[in-house]
Formats: sequence, structure tokens, C-alpha cells
Amino acid sequence: MAGLRLGPLLRYTDGSSATIWVETNRPCATEVRCADGSRGTTRTFQVAGHHYALVPVTGLTPGTATEYEVLLDGARVWPPPDSPFPPSVIATPPADEGMRIAFGSCRWASPPAGEKDPVGPDALDTLSARVAADPEGARPDVLLLLGDQVYADEISDATRHWIAGRRDLAEPPGEQIADYEEYTRLYDESWSDPQVRWLLSTVPSCMIFDDHDVIDDWNTSAAWLADMRATDWWRERLLSGLMSYWVYQQLGNLSPDELAADPLYAAVREAPDGTDVLRTFAARADDDPASVRWSYRRDFGRVRLVMVDSRAARVLQEDRRAMLDPGEAAWLREQVMEERDSYDHLLIGTSLPWLLPHLVHDVEAWSAAMCVGERGARWARLGERIRRGADLEHWSAFPSSFDSLADLIAEAGTGPGAPATVSVLSGDVHHAYVAEPSWPGRAPDAMVAQLTCSPVHNSVPLSNRLGFRFGWSAPARALGRRIARHGRCGPPAVGWRKTGGPWFGNQLMTLTLRGRSARLRLEQARAERDGTTALRTVTDRELA
Repeated sequence: MAGLRLGPLLRYTDGSSATIWVETNRPCATEVRCADGSRGTTRTFQVAGHHYALVPVTGLTPGTATEYEVLLDGARVWPPPDSPFPPSVIATPPADEGMRIAFGSCRWASPPAGEKDPVGPDALDTLSARVAADPEGARPDVLLLLGDQVYADEISDATRHWIAGRRDLAEPPGEQIADYEEYTRLYDESWSDPQVRWLLSTVPSCMIFDDHDVIDDWNTSAAWLADMRATDWWRERLLSGLMSYWVYQQLGNLSPDELAADPLYAAVREAPDGTDVLRTFAARADDDPASVRWSYRRDFGRVRLVMVDSRAARVLQEDRRAMLDPGEAAWLREQVMEERDSYDHLLIGTSLPWLLPHLVHDVEAWSAAMCVGERGARWARLGERIRRGADLEHWSAFPSSFDSLADLIAEAGTGPGAPATVSVLSGDVHHAYVAEPSWPGRAPDAMVAQLTCSPVHNSVPLSNRLGFRFGWSAPARALGRRIARHGRCGPPAVGWRKTGGPWFGNQLMTLTLRGRSARLRLEQARAERDGTTALRTVTDRELA
């Protein structure tokens, strides 16, 4: 009998359609049946012996929330008969009622129930409990997961034990993920958590990868990539990471129309086993990153989200280093500027923050100058060592891309038809903060902010806390200026100031957008005296 291995995940939604992702234990017909009569059916497809389906549901009514069930070969498998959670729903709020968007990044899988959690309460688990207690009042309209949904290079004890049963951990890559099958284990461990499984079944989600979905500091530099490609294990790791990301995350980011026009999706579904087709695609993405686009756009009424790939689309050659290749940069500009008067709020999702603590920004710009040879070969070698050792690979480590994004944001936020807000949503750096830019000699009409929130569930060592607190300080800013002068770095296109934070803990941010107003709330997951967890508000403020 066919059964659910993982899911369902409610992914894409609009006013009249949705997609539901599942992994099953065998080939089968998959059906999603809604209480209002809407439904969708499809057959599973196969990759590396695993079976998946992305079910398009049509005929939904805007402004409603309808319960749904999942059937495999005609037998109901979701919701489970003994589920402690409310029924899963597909909600399609009216566009004119605004949006509530929760976001964060960096989530280690929670340990099994009853085991001590070494990094504290999981913010997604805690959000799930709140939504279950008050589905209508607490459910976000969409959840943005901004990277590090799984950790291929930092595995749990249980996964380490499982891997040791299939290969020798003394051989590279050792206690890290090696292939597609091991990636499936990561997703199973992360998404079979009962609270997260139910939450993702009833809250639509948009996702993008960051480095740990593949490996720490993925695509730091050309020298880094050359060193990785010289190993005998990297190619399999990267291809497996891209293949699994496409199956488990990227497919659900796309609309039914985009899926219907996607030749790769058609080819994988038509093949008896799509492994070779998908592997060829991943190999092409590795050989020529500009041939593949992982970025995407979603419009939610008068809210536009542009999710940007800031990992795989990089140009790494030192003399033309860029966060986005020319085609990707042109695409981003097109998505931001197209019918600009059709949205009131622009959200640019990028796993890596655009605006960082000033000291970090200046050190990253200095390292880029050193590595390109500004102070000679000896400094170039030192700059590369420091770049890798200190994880200097954010937007500010690509100075021309930093300035180009600043120019695009200013242009989008200025003049007739400008939105009320432009928000850059990021994670990665294991703390949360709000930073507001200012442009010399001009002020955009839109309110612009860098909103950074991480981790959802991960460790925040004391060294991180102390380092980032100092990084935002006035003495650190003065030190950064001295370092930038040594690198002969010109001033960035914008100035900025921190207007909130830094905050440390397992946390989520929520943007509430109604009309041309915007409100930001940051909440942290905290343990209560009775053994439960709760999301406690750290800051709640108007942005516009």
C-alpha cells in the first residue's frame, strides 16, 4: 500500500490555485481533495529510487481557507487519523486585505521528542504550536525560508550513525553528506519533525538555498572552488546538493504555469527514473552557472517578492568578481522595475545580508581589494586566507555588486509609482537586526530597510555575540575605515545605520503589510516554566 514518506508541504498559492508537494514510499496516483470541492491529481515521478509528486490544485476561491486531505491510490493518508493538530488548510486571502509574511534562516533539525535540545527551542516548532492553537489568528500568509534549510556539513549523531552503516567515515567527505541518498536523509530528519511537518502542510512556503545546503562558504572565491574541484568527492556532493534542492525546494517555488512550461520538469516526470536527466541538468549548472536560474519572483497582490540566488550565480574570477552574473543581474533589474506601480511593497530575498556591521563590510571590501592584487601578490595570498578563515563572502565582498544593488534599490524606490517600502530580507549571520541606508545627496521616496533574521534553530556562540556587538560599535566603525583605507577602497554607494538590534536567539521576523503601511515584529522562541515553548516579542515597530 502506498504511504507518505514526507509531506504534504503546501508550497505555491495564489487566489485560485496551489501546489502540494509529497514524497511517497512507492509509485502511485496522488490526489489532493479539498472540502470546497477543489482538487488536483497527478502521478508520482522517480529520482534515485525515491518517489515524489507536486500536485496542482485548481478551482480555489479567493478569500477562503479550505481543509484538504491527501489520497494515494484512492486511500486517505493525510491527515493521520490520530493527528493532534487541526486539519491542514489551503488559505487564499483576498489581495486587498494585506499580507503577513514570516521569515528566517538557518535551521538545524530538532532532536526527537524527549531528547535535550542543545541549541534551545526551535522557532518553527514554536510557531507551529501557536498556529495550531489559533489557526485563523496566528497563521502567516506565507513563510520565507532564506537558506540553510538543511546542513550538509554539520550532521546529527543519528545521521552520522546511519551514514556509518553505508560507508567508511574515515574516507572523504567523512562526517558530511556524500550523495543524493544521504541528502534525502537530511530532509527526512528535518521535515518529519511533527510540528514542522504540520506547519509546512498549512502555511505556504518560499525557499532559497544558502551555503550549508551544500557546504560552508560555498563559492567563496575562484581559488576556493579550484581547491574543492581538486578533491575526489566534491563533484558528487555538489551535483547531489543541486539535484535534491531542485526536488525538495525549488519545484515548490514555481507556479503551476511555470511548471507546465518547464522542460526539465516534463523530462523528469516522463522518464521511468529521472535521475540521469536531473543529474545532467545539475552538471550543466555546475559547469555553466549562467545556464540555470534559481532565482524567482512571486507577486502577492500588491506585494512583490523577488528571491535572489546569491550563491550559485556568482562570478568568481577576481578581475570581474560579482555576486550575480550579468544575465542574473539583468533579470533582477527587470523583475524589480517591471510594472513598478503595480506593487506597494518590494521584498528582495537574499540569503546573505546586503548591509552588514560596518567593520565587517570594510574588512570584506578590503579582502576583495587584496585578492585582486591592490597591494601585490603577498597581500593577495593573505587576503585569500583571511577571506576563507573569516567567511568574508557577503555582498560587501563583491563591491561592484553591492553598489549595483544600492543603485537599483534607490531607483526602484524613487519617483512616481515608487512603492511605500523596499525591504531586503536576509539571514545567514546568526543574529537579527534592522539597518536603514541613506544615499548621499538623495533620498528615495520609499522607506528602505535591511531586515536580517537568523537563526531559526541553531547555535549562537558567545564569540558571535561579542563579535557582532562590537562590529556595530563606533570604535569598530573607525577601525573599519582604517582597514578600508589600507585596501584603497572607495566609499560604498550608500551609508547606513543600525536602527534595531543586534538580537540573538532562535527567532523569526514577521512583516505585516496592509495598503501602504508596514509593521515589523521580531519574536524569539523561549522555554516556559511549564516545559512548553512560546514566541516572545522582542521588538514590534512601524516601518511605514
